[in-house]
Amino acid sequence: MSGIQEHGSSVLSAVSNAMIRLHKEQFGRGPIQARSNFAGPDTLVCVLHGVLLPAELKMVAMGDQGRVRDTRVAFQAATASDFVAEIESIVHRKVQAFASGIDPDANVAFETYYFEPNGSSGANGAAPTA
Repeated sequence: MSGIQEHGSSVLSAVSNAMIRLHKEQFGRGPIQARSNFAGPDTLVCVLHGVLLPAELKMVAMGDQGRVRDTRVAFQAATASDFVAEIESIVHRKVQAFASGIDPDANVAFETYYFEPNGSSGANGAAPTA
C-alpha cells in the first residue's frame, strides 16, 4: 500500500465502514453515519450518528439516559477485542488503548483508539504529523 493511500481517505473510509459493520454485528443495528479522523499522530476517533436501538430511544425519552449509557459501555467492553483487532488490521499499528463513549441525548457514539507511539519501523498508517 502506498504512503498516500495509508495516510489518505482510504484508511479513514475503511475504519468508518468497519465501525458501521461491527456495530451492526454486535448491536443488531448500525449507525446511520460514521466519520473517522486522526487526532494527532497516535489517536484515531470515529464518530457514529444514529446508533441507538428503538428501545434505547424510548428509554432516553423516559429520562433513562444513564441506563442506556451503562448498557452500551458494558456491551462495548465485552466486544473491545473485536473492535481493536479490526482497527489494527486496517491501520497496521498496535492499539495501546481503546475507549468507547456514548451521548444518548445526541444519539452519538465515539470510538477512540490510541496507538503505540511510532518507532523507527517506517510507514504504519498513521496520519502525518504537522
